Amino acid sequence: MLENPALFALWSLPFVLPLCFLVAWSDMRAMRIPNWCVLALVAGYVITGLVALPLDQFLWGFVHLIIVLVVGFFMNAVGMIGAGDAKFAAAAAPFIHLGDFRFLIALFAANILAAFITHRLVARTPMTGLAPKWDSWERTWEFPMGLSLGGTLALYMLLSALYGA
Repeated sequence: MLENPALFALWSLPFVLPLCFLVAWSDMRAMRIPNWCVLALVAGYVITGLVALPLDQFLWGFVHLIIVLVVGFFMNAVGMIGAGDAKFAAAAAPFIHLGDFRFLIALFAANILAAFITHRLVARTPMTGLAPKWDSWERTWEFPMGLSLGGTLALYMLLSALYGA
């Protein structure tokens, strides 16, 4: 068993990074986060968690998943976020070390700001011709949160692997 969060993050990167990219891409393209990406992220946690985490820490990850899922469904019910965003955040929750919560919130806030500004600026340029049929370019009242959620999880896992965030 590995008890080092940096090693767990390193072992998880092959599962997490491609899924974060796919979630960001899919949400920008179609304003949807596919359920299979969410399920694959949970499967990645199960695979790496069983091998790399002590049993109690592994099981606590599922408690985090359930708590974030309940909060996310409430936020979805009142129109704050999309259902895919809620499900992805819940699937990402087990990967986050509870002691890093404040750091994660700061990283997420910076990521939302950067992603929102970048997305809105690019949407008003000819660069949208590289992806002309993406729904997110046209929806000025909505923002593809998968871009920020996927980016935040990817950055967090990379930083955790490199520095033990």
